[in-house]
Amino acid sequence: MTLPHEGESAKRPLKGGWRETGGRRSSTFTRLLRHGFTDPSAAERLLDAPDLDTVRDDPLLLDALGATADPDLALLGLVRLVEGQEDEVGRRELLDTLVTAKPLRDRLLGVLGASEALADHLARHPRDWRALVTYEAVDLHPGVEEFERGLAEATDPVSLRVSYRRCLLAIAARDVCGTTDVAEAAAELADLATATLRAALAMARAAAPADAAQCRLAVIAMGKCGGHELNYVSDVDVIFVGEAVEGADEGKALRAATRLASHMMRICSETNVEGTIWPVDANLRPEGRNGPLVRTLSSHLAYYQRWAKTWEFQALLKARPVAGDLELGEEYVATLAPLVWHAAERENFVADVQKMRRRVIENIPAGEVDRELKLGPGGLRDVEFAVQMLQLVHGRSDTSIRSGSTLEALAALGAGGYVGRVDAAQLDDAYRFLRALEHRIQLYKLRRTHLVPEDDADLRRIGRSLGMRTEPITELNRAWKRHTSVVRRLHEKLFYRPLLDAVAQLAPGETRLSTTAARERLVALGYADPSAALRHLEALASGVSRKAAIQRTLLPVLLGWFADSADPDAGLLGFRKVSDALGKTPWYLRLLRDEGAAAENLARVLSAGRLAPDLLLRAPEAVALLGDQRGLEPRGRAALEQEILAAVRRADGAEQAVTAARGVRRRELFRTAAGDIIGSYGTEESPAEADPGALVDRVGDAISDLTSATLAGTLRAVVRDGWGDTLPTRFAVIGMGRFGGHELGYGSDADVLFVHEPREGADEQEAAKAAAKVVAEMRRLLQLPSADPPLLIDADLRPEGRSGPLVRTLKSYAAYYRRWSLVWESQALLRAEPVAGDEELGRAFIDLVAPLRYPPEGLGEDAIREVRRLKARMEAERMPRGADPTLHAKLGRGGLSDVEWTVQLLQLEHAWAEPGLRTTRTREALAAACAAELIPAEEAATLDEAWVLATRVRNAVMLVRGRAGDTFPSDGRELAAVARYLGYDPGHVGDMLDDYRRITRRARAVMEERFYGA
Repeated sequence: MTLPHEGESAKRPLKGGWRETGGRRSSTFTRLLRHGFTDPSAAERLLDAPDLDTVRDDPLLLDALGATADPDLALLGLVRLVEGQEDEVGRRELLDTLVTAKPLRDRLLGVLGASEALADHLARHPRDWRALVTYEAVDLHPGVEEFERGLAEATDPVSLRVSYRRCLLAIAARDVCGTTDVAEAAAELADLATATLRAALAMARAAAPADAAQCRLAVIAMGKCGGHELNYVSDVDVIFVGEAVEGADEGKALRAATRLASHMMRICSETNVEGTIWPVDANLRPEGRNGPLVRTLSSHLAYYQRWAKTWEFQALLKARPVAGDLELGEEYVATLAPLVWHAAERENFVADVQKMRRRVIENIPAGEVDRELKLGPGGLRDVEFAVQMLQLVHGRSDTSIRSGSTLEALAALGAGGYVGRVDAAQLDDAYRFLRALEHRIQLYKLRRTHLVPEDDADLRRIGRSLGMRTEPITELNRAWKRHTSVVRRLHEKLFYRPLLDAVAQLAPGETRLSTTAARERLVALGYADPSAALRHLEALASGVSRKAAIQRTLLPVLLGWFADSADPDAGLLGFRKVSDALGKTPWYLRLLRDEGAAAENLARVLSAGRLAPDLLLRAPEAVALLGDQRGLEPRGRAALEQEILAAVRRADGAEQAVTAARGVRRRELFRTAAGDIIGSYGTEESPAEADPGALVDRVGDAISDLTSATLAGTLRAVVRDGWGDTLPTRFAVIGMGRFGGHELGYGSDADVLFVHEPREGADEQEAAKAAAKVVAEMRRLLQLPSADPPLLIDADLRPEGRSGPLVRTLKSYAAYYRRWSLVWESQALLRAEPVAGDEELGRAFIDLVAPLRYPPEGLGEDAIREVRRLKARMEAERMPRGADPTLHAKLGRGGLSDVEWTVQLLQLEHAWAEPGLRTTRTREALAAACAAELIPAEEAATLDEAWVLATRVRNAVMLVRGRAGDTFPSDGRELAAVARYLGYDPGHVGDMLDDYRRITRRARAVMEERFYGA
């Protein structure tokens, strides 16, 4: 066939219109654009070919081309096919059938527009288009026998590949035309693989009749072939079972079976002039590649009884005899079935399955995670793992869910109540879409891939092949992301729906302890005390009230989120307590039911440790904060102070006023803790924050602002009770240490200095007494017994320490600092910042101490040596006895003290010349030192990372244990909870400790060089 070229005459007559080079577009050109061609000029040239003279005017042809995934590709494939016909008779037969037979036209053009590889096959084998002519019932849903007939003519590996592609052509045609759905197409592909394995084994047996005579060999399909859900291009996973025929030597028989199996694998896997079929992979066999290719049934059984891992039983869910001695294959499946259906009773079963899933994700190259359709988060494997987990857990007693097909098993799980109907339908829809997308991607070049392409032309073709015609690329991406999101959301939820049904089916008052199946499920999910958990479930969900009905809707999901934590039992117990406290409040359960974020946020908070649940149980109405992400944003100091001062005004007496201030503090601490937990753990609607430093800064600012507001309210209450509106002296509170640095943690004391200045005309002694009384009363009120987290104010950084007066005048501070100040006091004053009381007096104090904390010309050598000596002394004397210095967050190697003293020495030396260093915040000062080139960026980043990590460890310990601590907990569950807060997956506590040691070791090296000059 000769095609016209672009260099031909400027005006050439065409059937149906004129093409004018450089002039107006022809009507054909416009029609081609309207029918979806992206290169209408090339399409015009193809249609102008003489061999298409009998069909180019047929409007049905253009309509059919426009209905394909890629009209340009379909037209090019058609031209190649017509050109390849052996003679004029064959060409006319093809074209006549194309015009008169709509089923053929749709099938043929549909394949040509979706698969370049199958178009290549038809170009090489131009008679194979006839495989698409028949349109009968048996043709619509062929099985293994029909495919075996289709492969019957194959006598060698080359002809087997040709016959295989011919059968594949028919499957693809039915698929792209919608005659079969994605599940039926996958089943047909598996049946074609079965027929191909049988044909290959027959060839191997014919080539070695002596081997075939002395052994029985069964081929067991695994994976997607075993599950009747094969892809267009996939390894075909198999396991071989061999036995000697009667009278034969077993060793010789196994060697013969191994030769037959190896030959069969080569026939399918090796490449010849017709390409390859697919690799046959036997690596799922016992011992994998290191194990013998063929084993006897008794050898298989011995291995699975003694050595098999959890994933090997999971793989056996799809085992299906497909070729060879089918009787032996059935015996193999029946023999191993009891082991498969008791795998869930193995120790660490759930953890093993989850670990395997995480390992799969971790091994995906970083640049491919977002495009990985099969293995990535929200991909096909998430559906399959979830379904298989439920099958292994519940299939022990329910044989109806033992299908090897993912979709059949999912339907059975839904019918049996193990998965909610809506959830099952959504997951079925998502899985079908993802599998259809996978099929279309692989069909194009018949290459094994699971990556969604990035090229617009590929995305357009795939989108159109899935019926998306208006904006195929946009629609495809939107649908893909939507279905992926559904899978990710339901992946975990699937594990927990059975517990809902177990609770709902009980009669009121029936004991939960008798429900053995529910207990086993709870154990599998990681609940340490399933008996207690069952009692909680019964109390929450039994009965016919509306409250119980809503709880039955909530509990399956909540149980899943609890199980994702280090202590599911604590989460469930906390939820019961909160529900008991708020169960009669009409908005509570509605909030959890209707606001998805609220329920997940509550589950995360309740199962993350003790502090947040304790705060919530003393103020359960704070659950309302969890319904909106903005509700978890810390409030600023001005808003907090305004609310607390208003509460103080309404209170009768100072003690009641401080109780009201504590109530606000309790709620706001919960807000901060909840936001911190959710920011660290992440939820479906609010993924974990990528920047731990931002979380640390937010917590530090929030707690410091809350402490300032609480002190301001306490001060106002004391002054009002003792002196009315006006104190005879101006009074200010100066924050020090972490308080002044806006770096308070959940368990931090508030370091402060108190300063006063008599008002004009006031008696100085009376003013001093008033100030001292204010301090004493503030400390008394804040130390009153309470179930709330304590707010301890520490004034030990004052002049003369514990021996000095608690409060001084501005002049007294000036006199002391002028005469007696030591270098450590200058260092402490680096963090000084007014936090409450008289603002003007606070600023005056800051002005007073500025020359001390930012000494002109920096520190002298003697002062620097003194700072170093003090640090060395603190390291030697203050580390608790028996503490591991590599894991102590405050005083240990590379911990908070190391970083802060390094930064503070830089401030003392250089802040007089570098304004950016004049800050009370550690990270801000470190960044300023880096910007001023006082420390290399890499070293600054090392110190910052260690400081943030150590701060988060201290916060985590307080959140988890409910009491402050500077070291990692020794209790296993508490340690696991700290790890989850820090972003580590379950089972990775060791990685957390290793990372902590590594990061702080690097920080210590920087500190020794920059601080000690080592």
